[in-house]
Amino acid sequence: MRTRFVIAAGAVVALAAAGLTGTQLASAAATGCQVSYTISSQWSGGFGANVAITNLGDPVNGWRLTWTFATGQAVTQAWNATVNQSGGAVTATNVSYNGSIATGATVAFGFNGSWTGSNPVPSSFALNGTTCTGGVVSTTSPPPSSPPPSSPPPSGGQGPCDIYAAGGTPCVAAHSTTRAMYRTYNGNLYQVRRSSDSATRNITPLAPGGVANAAAQDAFCANTSCVITWVFDQSGHGNDVGYQGPGGVGGSDTAAGATRESLTVGGGKAYSLYINAGNSYWRDGHATGVPTGSAPQGVYMVTSGTHVNSGCCFDYGNSETDRRADGAGAMDAIYFGTSCWFGGCSGSGPWVQADLEYGLYPGGSSAWNPNQRAFTSKFVTAMTKNNGTSRFAIKGANAQSGGLATLWDGALPPGYSPMKKQGAIILGSGGDCCNGNTNLSIGTFYEGAIVAGYPSDATDNAVQANITTAGYR
Repeated sequence: MRTRFVIAAGAVVALAAAGLTGTQLASAAATGCQVSYTISSQWSGGFGANVAITNLGDPVNGWRLTWTFATGQAVTQAWNATVNQSGGAVTATNVSYNGSIATGATVAFGFNGSWTGSNPVPSSFALNGTTCTGGVVSTTSPPPSSPPPSSPPPSGGQGPCDIYAAGGTPCVAAHSTTRAMYRTYNGNLYQVRRSSDSATRNITPLAPGGVANAAAQDAFCANTSCVITWVFDQSGHGNDVGYQGPGGVGGSDTAAGATRESLTVGGGKAYSLYINAGNSYWRDGHATGVPTGSAPQGVYMVTSGTHVNSGCCFDYGNSETDRRADGAGAMDAIYFGTSCWFGGCSGSGPWVQADLEYGLYPGGSSAWNPNQRAFTSKFVTAMTKNNGTSRFAIKGANAQSGGLATLWDGALPPGYSPMKKQGAIILGSGGDCCNGNTNLSIGTFYEGAIVAGYPSDATDNAVQANITTAGYR
């Protein structure tokens, strides 16, 4: 029987599964290639594996990795590769964004699989028909979890936070007005309040893991106007963000209109969180999982390149708990807009930058980063990640197609090591807003997450692949 599994999302690939007992590693080397195979997790009847291919020969443009499972294991889902299996023979081929491997470079992919009886490491691999030979290093297979995980890796239809979890950097806050961020999530996405009687309605997905039930909002808000009062946290940490104003979480702002922009996601109607000046959202999450101090963190959001300004500051991420500017490193958030804090900018933006407090950083210093570029498409993916002590990265992409562009990956700006994150969540404004003053920025928020840990580049790429297949239109 021949079965075909095509990437729908992605996850981290590591050469070793740090923190896991019983990690397996098979490493084979020959002229041309080296392969590392890591079992990242294992439970009763299933497992997750990560594979890294290092090219030791001439540059490769298009790759095919083959191996054989000896004891009946089967791939059930793959990311960052297209995987076919016939009997025990497995073939993994590149996807559109990772087909080229320069000499000495490494490309990675991952998969979930099933097993019965035993789960040994494959004995050999071949790259484009050439066997990668060499020694094999293997420890005892990790025993099944006891009890099995309550939510083992899904068999298909992953959401962004499934991908982050598989990569070892779980979401601690996950927000969206458009769709579920986990394959099985069927809880509240956001809340609307109508002006006619101040009644509220929570909007959920149409189905687990699906698109928001915009029809429920339309029916509730018919013949009146509605605002979005809360965007609920899907991660289970309770990090719901409420509008920064009277009746919300306190402050001087107001809630955003609920019907300012409609769109389609996955072919279904949805509404964005359309931020105008005077709208913003906040939550103190320092005690509910949001990274603090110098703990590593990743953040992403899907926003729009067509609804921006230079007002300070359209942010999403980690901010101050007292809503004051508390010094360098007190924030770790994405900024998206046309503000050029230190001058020297090239073009008119909008740009993805890092709001680290006391400045919007286009790279590792106050000097303009020549790798910066504008993202003007209707839907934009914006990402940052920060290890808290020495390194951070900024990435951006068209959220409808293509891969991520790395705008910066290097040292933190001077004076920002270590970071001093406080663990509040800001959405739509800067950190010293809006308790006594009002937000000046505009922007659009469709979805986003804050994760604990420093995501791998493979995880970043897989999340972007998931976003492009979500069907934002």
